[in-house]
Amino acid sequence: MEALLVSTSIVALAEVGDKTQLLAFILAAKFRRPVPIVLGILVATLANHAFAGALGTWVTALVSQETLRWILGLSFIGMAIWTLIPDSFDEDDAKLARFGVFGTTLVAFFLAEMGDKTQVATVALAAQYQSLVMVVAGTTLGMMIANVPAVLLGERIAHKMPVRAVHGVAACIFAVLGVLTLMGLGEGFGI
Repeated sequence: MEALLVSTSIVALAEVGDKTQLLAFILAAKFRRPVPIVLGILVATLANHAFAGALGTWVTALVSQETLRWILGLSFIGMAIWTLIPDSFDEDDAKLARFGVFGTTLVAFFLAEMGDKTQVATVALAAQYQSLVMVVAGTTLGMMIANVPAVLLGERIAHKMPVRAVHGVAACIFAVLGVLTLMGLGEGFGI
């Protein structure tokens, strides 16, 4: 259950102001059809994060526990720093309208998540907790918590979110996880 809660919290916070949330705003404004957009986000996220989680789980079989502890600790600290760097989004990334609303959202979100901080976080969290299903469920839920309101409420909430404060909280959580892991106190996290 801890893997689900931590994964959900971290991704929901890290996703605020992220390029995929900006993509959700743009798709909502362009198509004004929330149901296929939300379904496209869900399917794209599940596919992307399942792959990332499987990679994280697989990595745990390749390296020693000590090496994994250092990789994960430094990865979480790196994620803390990365979370503080604002994302930008090129509207050209959303120009796939020939695939329809669902298809455009699916392809655009899947591609936007490739190498994104939430995908990297999913790899690290799956390695940390060694619980593929709970981590993927949590990171996907976190994506939905951040992006569904963006689709449904759009510009009405975009300018009211304290993005820097939310990113600061997410960065602190990543940093704490990193330090605890490096100190060998991550046993409660699966290491």
